[in-house]
Amino acid sequence: MSLLLERLGWLAQHHADGVALSNESTDMSWGQLHQQVIQLRQALLNHAGQAIALVGDNSLTWVVCDLALLGLAVRVVPIPGFFSRQQLDHVIAQAHISLVLGQTTDVDHFAEMIPLDAVLPLSSAPGIRLGVLPAKAATIQSYEKVTFTSGSTGTPKGVRLGLQTLEKTALGIADAMADVAIKSHLSVLPFATLLENVAGVYAPILQQVTVHIVPLAQLGFNGATHFNVFAFLQQLQRVQPQACILVPQLLMALVLACEKGVPVPSHLKFVAVGGGKVAQGLLCRAAALNLPVYEGYGLSECGSVVCLNRPAARRAGSVGKPLNHVELLFDDSGEIRVRGAVMLGYLGEAPSTTEIATGDLGRQDEEGFVYIKGRKKNLFITAYGRNVNPEWVEAELSSHPAIAQAALFGEAMPENVAVITVRTGFQWTDVAAAIAEVNQRLPNYARVGRALAADEPFSPANGLATANGRNCRSRIQQHYRNRIHNGEPVMSFFEQLNQQTERARGYLLSAPVIEAVPEGRFQLTGYRYFLEQAFHHVKHTVPLMMACGGRLPQEKEWVRKALAEYIEDEYGHQEWILNDIAACGGDKEAVRNGVPDFSIELMVSFLYDQIERQNPMAFFGMVMVLEGTSIKLATQMGKIVQQKLELPDQAFSYLYSHGELDQDHFEFFRSLMDKVTQPGDQQAIIHSANIVYRLYGDMLRSIPLAQETPANRERSSHAVA
Repeated sequence: MSLLLERLGWLAQHHADGVALSNESTDMSWGQLHQQVIQLRQALLNHAGQAIALVGDNSLTWVVCDLALLGLAVRVVPIPGFFSRQQLDHVIAQAHISLVLGQTTDVDHFAEMIPLDAVLPLSSAPGIRLGVLPAKAATIQSYEKVTFTSGSTGTPKGVRLGLQTLEKTALGIADAMADVAIKSHLSVLPFATLLENVAGVYAPILQQVTVHIVPLAQLGFNGATHFNVFAFLQQLQRVQPQACILVPQLLMALVLACEKGVPVPSHLKFVAVGGGKVAQGLLCRAAALNLPVYEGYGLSECGSVVCLNRPAARRAGSVGKPLNHVELLFDDSGEIRVRGAVMLGYLGEAPSTTEIATGDLGRQDEEGFVYIKGRKKNLFITAYGRNVNPEWVEAELSSHPAIAQAALFGEAMPENVAVITVRTGFQWTDVAAAIAEVNQRLPNYARVGRALAADEPFSPANGLATANGRNCRSRIQQHYRNRIHNGEPVMSFFEQLNQQTERARGYLLSAPVIEAVPEGRFQLTGYRYFLEQAFHHVKHTVPLMMACGGRLPQEKEWVRKALAEYIEDEYGHQEWILNDIAACGGDKEAVRNGVPDFSIELMVSFLYDQIERQNPMAFFGMVMVLEGTSIKLATQMGKIVQQKLELPDQAFSYLYSHGELDQDHFEFFRSLMDKVTQPGDQQAIIHSANIVYRLYGDMLRSIPLAQETPANRERSSHAVA
């Protein structure tokens, strides 16, 4: 009989009304949980011997299904929500999955990706469905849970765990936490993640702890790489849990929010952090905020948790002492080997032995605390013969607010190269400062010599990270191989934008009027014509900004804020231009009701189309062109024109004000562009800038110059069209 089910039965008998599971609308008592588990278990007995996929978001139903399967002769395969169709096909084939279990909506969603032969309602379990796959059923003799990780190559690898290992691990965690007296736990990580499944569900049951369950989207998760810490903090405030489990990136988000003034959740008594190397600096920052953070260590092959710091046994820099159900050994190279709780083996491979070689390098002090140095296979030797553990450097880099992710490479290289994901809201100059700061704390041989901006965050979806956030090192290295080894210089996005629009900018600056003005080859009609075209595009500046802001997604709120500042500065400038035209003797009402040059009409239409149908960030291509051109030419050219034509200052309010105003605007624009890290956004801005440079250059080419005849002027206009 399962230890967990025995404990659940005891709780149902002695604490029937106590709250076992809770979500926003429902409290499920120990008695109700036990009853639902037993009823579903009876219905599932007929499906013994098969492999069953457990699907769905974190929910009460997920826990009921998982517990009902304990101890049956089945293979249980929790399916992570971020798996791609290709990964799902691989998992189904390798595990010989023939059934899909979950609440009705989750099974229906699964069926949209993988067709089912049939869907069987379970009369004893309303709201739960069993889907039938057209796969050949496996023949399973005893219970096993298979947890699939993304692995170092991105192809999911199945770790087979027996009931004894799972329950021994849960009991070891419960024993270690006995003196903490936790009464409530909030599940933050997906239940399909072994760490949350064992430490966030099984261990709390053994401890008689209430588990609070919130859908992942409400916790702030958006896909595999985006996390809204404020949504998470709202749920912390609502639930008021005493414990939760975080991975390092989520801890960083929490620490950053608290450092910016968000109240520290005072109800928390124990925040476990694992799933990757945690920088000592981040733990110190958490301690300074009085966040009760405790680092641990584990791996799927050993049932999840192996070591854990706790209030009564804690050492800075360590991952704590081994739990009482395991024994740790260290070979001559320092590799950690674990006995006492090990996997049955990998799917499709020979059964495991009684000892797991973890691949992690570490040591244990005289008091029993364990210190992890890094992965044995990740250790690299520089061109100068020095050994470097990249996880150590990566953890230090990722502890800085500007750096979301880091991967370090240096095998046989004269300098170490880091691939960096910039945290939203920061720019590359912040990253450079962070690297300089971290380098001061590192020995010479471990320092970052060069850094590259990642094309996109490392995630399970693109195969560059595992489910718990660990780097898939070989795939990252393969993806960035040319940039790592070819010494590509690192440029901020603003620098890239400048470089990739150089040719189009040259076209604009080669317009005849640019050369004609300093030589005095211009006339009043040419200046009026320029002002007329300026009116016809400036009157669209604020509407374009508003359209852009309206189309931006929630995660680009920082861009919307910048647009609000731009709008305040730019509002009404088209009237300045009309006043300048009147001061030149022109008819401003005729201009107001007139039509623009073909090139300006096309430029404005292009921008509206890009914002509406493509990417709203394309708007900033226009800003690059007009503000960049303004600060380069406006004041200088305006003074020459005013002196030659003897016009009053009132005829140059637009040119002179924008020459000065756009100086500040352009510095703001430069910093804003360096915060744009998504490749799609960057390409949209570059493309837009190139088009606007070309079209604005066409407008400048259509400005009539001195000695130009009407016939030439007409031919020029036709050429532009």
